Amino acid sequence: MKDGRPTRQRIHEAALRLFVQQGVTETSVRDLAQAAGIAEGTLYRHYASKDDLVADLFARNYTAFAHRLTELQAPNTAFRPRLAAVIGEVCRFHDDDPTLFRFLLLVQHQGLPRIADGADNPVSVLHHLVEQGIRDGEVGLSDPALATAMILGLMLQPATAILYGRLQAPLSRFTDQINAACLRALASTSQPTEVHHG
Repeated sequence: MKDGRPTRQRIHEAALRLFVQQGVTETSVRDLAQAAGIAEGTLYRHYASKDDLVADLFARNYTAFAHRLTELQAPNTAFRPRLAAVIGEVCRFHDDDPTLFRFLLLVQHQGLPRIADGADNPVSVLHHLVEQGIRDGEVGLSDPALATAMILGLMLQPATAILYGRLQAPLSRFTDQINAACLRALASTSQPTEVHHG
């Protein structure tokens, strides 16, 4: 039986490039087939639809990144070095594979509903780390979901700014500043200031 993996790999590479360059909606099956150097019928033998291709690409790469984040935390037990490792890896991933990073960033709202919480989800991996920080007294915020969302914002908004030309790459040059900003945000235990309207 013929091994379809090389063809599937060509489809993946072409799809990532086109989805990032011109958008998922604007990319047709014909575009994908031409870029991969295959017939449209061949693409349909691998994927029933463009949406299935998008979902598979997202899930496959998103899950792999979650496992990577889990692995790199293993040498450390304390919260701060584990958080620093996660932030450093996100920045490296952005710089080493910008096309894949941008694809995951741009289609996350389409792909995330299909990803369950747990070890296959980078957000769940980060959430679990934050829960540890709260238990260890290194995170002042009591709501792990809020703390996780704040870390994600501090990591991903600079990447989004680079995508739209508002910040200069590489993202890794901001690793230490992002890490410091996360620690400052997570240490906050102050109550919100009341605003009095006279």
